[in-house]
Amino acid sequence: MDPKSQRVKLNDGHFIPALGFGTGAPPEVPKSEAVEVTKFAIEAGFRHIDSAYTYQNEEQVGQTIRSKIADGTVKREDIFYTSKVWSTFLRPELVRPALEKSLKDLQLDYVDLYIIHQPVALMPGETLFPTDENGKPMFDSVDLCRTWEALEKCKDAGLTKSIGVSNFNHKQLEKILNKPGLKYKPVCNQVECHPYLNQSKLLEFCKSHNIVLVAYGALGAQRTLQWVNPNLPFLLEDPVLSAIAKKHKQTPALVALRYQIQRGVVVLAKSYNKKRIKENIQVFDFELTLEDMKAIDGLNSNIRYYDFQQAVDHPEYPYSEEY
Repeated sequence: MDPKSQRVKLNDGHFIPALGFGTGAPPEVPKSEAVEVTKFAIEAGFRHIDSAYTYQNEEQVGQTIRSKIADGTVKREDIFYTSKVWSTFLRPELVRPALEKSLKDLQLDYVDLYIIHQPVALMPGETLFPTDENGKPMFDSVDLCRTWEALEKCKDAGLTKSIGVSNFNHKQLEKILNKPGLKYKPVCNQVECHPYLNQSKLLEFCKSHNIVLVAYGALGAQRTLQWVNPNLPFLLEDPVLSAIAKKHKQTPALVALRYQIQRGVVVLAKSYNKKRIKENIQVFDFELTLEDMKAIDGLNSNIRYYDFQQAVDHPEYPYSEEY
């Protein structure tokens, strides 16, 4: 199956490719590598590229997209590019300048999707993670409904085609959906989602409001990441996933990605390994049975790899709610 043709319709009429390439990398990966792997991903058939201001690689990713347009591999409209407004820019007057900065780094005229990276606002300034002298995060207090209005203006200005959110719980989504004078609904909520945290309640909520759930961390998490709890079980070694993979002659990673596609979730595959990038695109070449899907559903144990514990005291900390 050609991955370029598997797309999901957003509530604003635009289409998002069902499989995306996540460009976020651990700090030890040199920025130059973002150019190499993004180029490889586009050549392998990925058309949905997910990045963010915080990944600090938009210059490299933009350069790659432009070079693949220049050499005729793709047209700009073939690429679906996502960027995110970081927590230090959630005050309404900072949203558009943040997007303009991303566009300048990318050297693109627009992004396809611009989303609020997460609901916890941090103190504006040069630092991505501002902390006080005791190393505690410096929080900001921002009405996310006002932030949302600033995103709506970015869409009206043509700087982004679609707007959405990330790491929001259903109450935070509800607040935006019920906002008086809402002009555009969020098209998506990008959240951590994998067989150990299948987000079925949040998925149901999003579907009922025609909001697409986009899954990050779909393959669990690498043990090396400093913000990931190393004592958590390693998803890709799960015996149930391994057995299903064996049965289909696929890898556990492909089974985890396919699981999301079949539940109507747009899924991001993050890898800086060329063999795996090529492999991940094969998610459209097989199908899981109803029994497989049920067995994978049964793995849900609410294991959250990315729990952003440092922000647990912020009133908008999203994970205190059940979903």
